[in-house]
Amino acid sequence: MSSLVLPDLDLQPPFTGFPKEGIAFLKRLKKNNNREWFAAHKDEYEELVRQPMLSLIEALQPHFQRFAPDFDLTPKRAIFRVYRDTRFSADKTPYKTHVAAHFVIRGKDKGFLGSGYYLHVEPGEMYVGGGIYMPDNDQLKKIRAHVAANGEEFLSIINARAFKKRFGKLEGNALTRIPKGYDESHPMAEWLKLKQFFAGVSWPETKSHNTRVVKEIADVCETLAPLVNFLNAAMSK
Repeated sequence: MSSLVLPDLDLQPPFTGFPKEGIAFLKRLKKNNNREWFAAHKDEYEELVRQPMLSLIEALQPHFQRFAPDFDLTPKRAIFRVYRDTRFSADKTPYKTHVAAHFVIRGKDKGFLGSGYYLHVEPGEMYVGGGIYMPDNDQLKKIRAHVAANGEEFLSIINARAFKKRFGKLEGNALTRIPKGYDESHPMAEWLKLKQFFAGVSWPETKSHNTRVVKEIADVCETLAPLVNFLNAAMSK
């Protein structure tokens, strides 16, 4: 007798806009970034910050089915925790003063994030982007090899009219010299020097208060899909 496999339900209330009260809470958290204050106000964080972000993620699901059906938009998996990793940071404040989410390919090992989509809301700004921000050495080698071997495809992505109109150019820190194994005269030398591969847009935080932002986020991510897919193809080899 086969067992019934239940779907991974993570149903959230409808997204009605990120509340102004949530932004106000994040401002207060920035002024009171300590465990005692947060413990006393955790219920406000859950109601005014975390829950609206969970609802926003769920509202994005049907849009992502159009261009990124393999990506995981399960709200409680996609949202980042509020707790900062302070182990290697001079800044020991324990909490993030923004709320963020990251969408990666469904079913991948937790340690492998690959290339994906990212968004965050904080006082004054909303950011939506995609690509890969911190590739490890193995990922970076694979991406560079893929760029070197598929330069025409890569350039067609970052020089596409929609990409350039929305983002201007590809972002990321770069080496000053060509990485080992490639010649300075390589036709893709400029791109092989990159250590990061991403693009995104910054909006006023006020945009997050309106439900129309759901479609706008999805439109940005759809424009980024060819880049995200190119990078994941490189790392899957």
